[in-house]
Amino acid sequence: MPCPRSWTLLRAACALITLGCVLALRPASAAEPFKVASFNLRLNVASDGPDAWPHRRAQVLALAQYHDWDLIGTQEGLPEQIADLETLPGFTRVGVGRDDGAERGEHAAVFVRTARFEVLRSGTFWLSETPERPSKGWDGRCCNRIATWVELRDKRADDAGRLFLFNTHFDHEGVVARRESARLLLSRWRALAGSNPTLVIGDFNSAPGSEPVQLLQQALQDARATSLTPPYGPAGTFQGFKIDAPLTEQTRIDHIFHTRSIEVLKWGALTDSLRGRFPSDHLPIEATVRLPDARP
Repeated sequence: MPCPRSWTLLRAACALITLGCVLALRPASAAEPFKVASFNLRLNVASDGPDAWPHRRAQVLALAQYHDWDLIGTQEGLPEQIADLETLPGFTRVGVGRDDGAERGEHAAVFVRTARFEVLRSGTFWLSETPERPSKGWDGRCCNRIATWVELRDKRADDAGRLFLFNTHFDHEGVVARRESARLLLSRWRALAGSNPTLVIGDFNSAPGSEPVQLLQQALQDARATSLTPPYGPAGTFQGFKIDAPLTEQTRIDHIFHTRSIEVLKWGALTDSLRGRFPSDHLPIEATVRLPDARP
């Protein structure tokens, strides 16, 4: 009969064999997941009173750091808000102001964690009939609307694959503007990204079932629907700073779309609050995703 030491050695050998089998069955170069977030910051206006940006700034920065996002697409950020977010350690920012193509006006900025991604190129286009210059589009009356895009290289990938991310904010009034913005966004995605994995995120001011969302879903997938784990948090995303807002599906106007090649491990709408106050009038949404392994 084997002695106790022999049994210990035998169990250890079996464990090593089992681990070896598991590793052999797993892809040798599975891509490392990362976290992407879309967050409408709510612009800085004094009329928001206790919900104005100076009262929320620290909460937003703390939230971003705690949730450890790698890519952050923001909407509505004015220059001073963008400057505040640029204090986040380890990030670089791309994107310009919508009013002059430089710094003036709201931004659809993208913050990139530099330890994970290298920015290869980026740009901005206006959601209008004249997308190369600051302009309003179609029946949009309020303001210029933009989309920011960035081409990235994953520093932790073993291959030469690329990732494209588009971050946008559709018009809140113009029905035609939202529809045509979706068509323009899809056209620019195809022209810029080709077959590369792509994320399209932002505040689309469009709920599930609306025409703009349906147009986008003809070519892209909704990360909430494709998440391998059940979606976390409420169905809606716009709460207007109301802690008891119902947050039904019809208030889900912030979305993360993706190409089929991207695997979505988790999706969540975050209800973080402090002393009964939200950090913005929109919930931030996040997804943990994995890129395909491009090696043969």
